[in-house]
Amino acid sequence: MTDVESEQFDVRDDQVDTLCDHLRTDPDPIEFDGLHATADDDGTTFAIETPAVRHGDLSESELRTVASGDDVAPFVTNWYYWEAVVGHRGRHRQAFLRHAEAAHDHAVPERYDALESGMETEWGDVVVTATLASAGHRRYEIRHADDTGIEATELDAHHDPLDAREIATYDDRGRYRPLKTAPTLVSGWVFPDLDGRDAVETLDVLYPASVANWNLEREGDLDVTHWRETAERQTGIYDVIEDLAPEAVDWVAEACCVDSQCLKRREWEYDADHDLAADGGAGTFPCREPCSLVVAAARKWTKLEEEETHTYEFDLTPSEKEQVEAIVDAVADGSTDDIREADVYEGANRYRARFLRAKRFDGDGNLSGTPTHPDEHDVEDGGHDDGH
Repeated sequence: MTDVESEQFDVRDDQVDTLCDHLRTDPDPIEFDGLHATADDDGTTFAIETPAVRHGDLSESELRTVASGDDVAPFVTNWYYWEAVVGHRGRHRQAFLRHAEAAHDHAVPERYDALESGMETEWGDVVVTATLASAGHRRYEIRHADDTGIEATELDAHHDPLDAREIATYDDRGRYRPLKTAPTLVSGWVFPDLDGRDAVETLDVLYPASVANWNLEREGDLDVTHWRETAERQTGIYDVIEDLAPEAVDWVAEACCVDSQCLKRREWEYDADHDLAADGGAGTFPCREPCSLVVAAARKWTKLEEEETHTYEFDLTPSEKEQVEAIVDAVADGSTDDIREADVYEGANRYRARFLRAKRFDGDGNLSGTPTHPDEHDVEDGGHDDGH
């Protein structure tokens, strides 16, 4: 038996004390993850069984011996960890930690074997690794997914969940991240050794409310607030978003609420009876309502949508038209930094864009010399708007 394997069966006296006290004081038997244990009415005779073995008519000393045996010990330490260590004060925390080791899919012995080498769970841009410690306790490591496979000693180690605030504040270029669920979390760090409470608290700092909303959705209790309700309750400068047309709300969702922009999975629609055509994304945790960033952006778009359309005529070659389209795509997809200066075949290449500006923009910055407001331009240049 290896040292790791022996730790699986290391049942401490306090764990068996808790087991015996529970059986003596609680009229209900223990039924948990394959462990079944009971006591008689006097609390002096016990029975305990797992899917593999059954022991009945045990004295307390015999129960202690059986509980320390290879067949039963993992079930006892597993029960103790979830009952006494994790407890029931935070159901969202417990649900996530059990999810992190696929507790509902695998029996205790299989899980313990998998936990020896670590069980990984992706959560946004991070990976949570659950491992088995002594006496059935679990430890958790959290790092950026991009750092998978890198030795922990090569990463910046943190132990306080509140350190995640600084990690989540700026992107890798030092720019403030107004949306914590944007896929711009920096890498190069690790929380190498957390207990269950600190692991979930760290995730809540990196991705606020993600664990709770994920579990509420699992339980069928996620309270979704759709666009229309969100818009109607806005006040002050934001009350104008109520006027945004339904098709424009679709454009809002397509612009902001997709995997490339946000790691949440959008669950809100236009209203309870009208879905949006925009894809909601494939994130692990749900988005239950339009966020403040979406509302702020929608205010600007509402103002822009009030403008009337105009017909403009530009002189562009076919390649220049395609270049303008490529520039818009590159900016919208955030890929301009990926285009090298030497890639002059790329439409959004910086030098190609500068060449297009030099060729097609006049001194006032108008494309093809065409002013944005032709009528105002004529008046400013001394023209007349009375037909003379």
